[in-house]
Amino acid sequence: MTQELTITRTDIQSVLASPLRLEALRNFVPDMAWPDTDFDPLTALASSLFNAPIALVTLLDDRDQWFKSALGTNQSQAPAQTSFCAHVIEAADDGVLVVSDALKDSRFSSQPFVTGEPYLRFYAGAPIVIDGHAVGTVCVFDVKPRDEVDQGAIRQLEHVSRVAASLLRLKHDSRQSALKEAEISREEQRHEMALDAANIGSWLWNIKTGEVSCNGAMTRMFGMEPASSLQAKDIFAAIHPDDRLAALSRLRSAMAKGEEYDGLFRIAGSGRWVLGRGRVHERDSAGRPTAFLGINVDVTEEQTSNQRTRLLLRELNHRVKNTLAMLQSLARQTLRTTSDPKQFMTAFAGRLQAISEAHGLLSDHEWGAIRLSALLNKQLAPHVRDYEEQVEIHKDEILLGPDQAVGLGLVLHELATNAAKYGALTNADGKIIVTARKVDEDGMEVLRMTWTEVGGPVVSEPERKGFGSILIERSLDKVMGSSVEVQYLPAGVTALVRLPL
Repeated sequence: MTQELTITRTDIQSVLASPLRLEALRNFVPDMAWPDTDFDPLTALASSLFNAPIALVTLLDDRDQWFKSALGTNQSQAPAQTSFCAHVIEAADDGVLVVSDALKDSRFSSQPFVTGEPYLRFYAGAPIVIDGHAVGTVCVFDVKPRDEVDQGAIRQLEHVSRVAASLLRLKHDSRQSALKEAEISREEQRHEMALDAANIGSWLWNIKTGEVSCNGAMTRMFGMEPASSLQAKDIFAAIHPDDRLAALSRLRSAMAKGEEYDGLFRIAGSGRWVLGRGRVHERDSAGRPTAFLGINVDVTEEQTSNQRTRLLLRELNHRVKNTLAMLQSLARQTLRTTSDPKQFMTAFAGRLQAISEAHGLLSDHEWGAIRLSALLNKQLAPHVRDYEEQVEIHKDEILLGPDQAVGLGLVLHELATNAAKYGALTNADGKIIVTARKVDEDGMEVLRMTWTEVGGPVVSEPERKGFGSILIERSLDKVMGSSVEVQYLPAGVTALVRLPL
């Protein structure tokens, strides 16, 4: 269930400083100030459930909020008093806290991360409860407000918070138990995790013997008879034949490179979708892996109801890294060409908005193809007084993929911005004419697009290229064989775009 309560700072501080709560927190997590990669699968799962760019597993003492795992931010700590998560701790019995738009919520509207970078808007957080005390949260943030939130995602976030609590308990007990009892302890704690986490399968693979120790949720998920241990070959055989090779390849790669395993596959017997996460748990004296620990989550409901979730689960790291790299490059280049802070913010915000608009269209279309007409409208409409009168489009029906849409979106943004500042869109009589045709070049489909400005002031070629001009020429670099040529004709700027489809 969600909560909509008004909570004073005095209430929050009283709860955060509760001796019993702090005792439970410090007993179970003596190293709470240190990040722990074992929680990274949970932040990745929480992020994918909500399609949110930021996800955290947090712990709160009476003064500070510590991030055990953080996806989408480099921060590791924040003040507890101004934290969204403190409100979850205070009203833990109410379950998940959902803030649709922080800017419209009196509890958060004045907070620095809402009024300033990164301009947080949406929040959802579930309490991590240990021994009856809320000690932290599993939460997600977005920089865009949301009118509707999937109730299934909210329920799954509660499950993830229970997994986090179980993992904290497992780590605590592992620290306290003797090495000779470690194997028994892990088995007992995995069963406890299964009870707490509601259908989360856990497994430990003894690579030398091929034996897989697992809980009941795991055997049910794979359509097998209840058993405390199975053979790895039986587990692999239960994966759908179309997905088996890819799943095994990703597992072997994770073991060889010492990376986290991340797999999405179907079960052969039931056709249900399963998300698997894991990592090497033990190695021998030569560094060879001897045990592999993991969890499985049934994500069939999300797969069938939301294709975008499946795509993001497969390509999340790739997309995030590419977007961050692009934003960092844009910020650096904009700073180099803009010394005034206000001008920098205006220029950078516009370019950020252009990327955001393209990503929004792609997200609406499940990260598949989008129509060129939709991209043109998104990028040009903010710069014209009368779209129907000032934008003339002659085009074929053309679909663009993700890299094509993001790159071409930046090109259109820079052209439209320049036209609004210096060109045809500086007056009501000016006009943009876009001609886009799909042509066949030696068996390859290519977009040939011409941008022509008419009715504006007389144009002369600039003495030197600014970052905007450089960005126009380089925004399509990720698409092999593409090019953009800008011509500064006296009658108006003309741009010629070649883009393989």
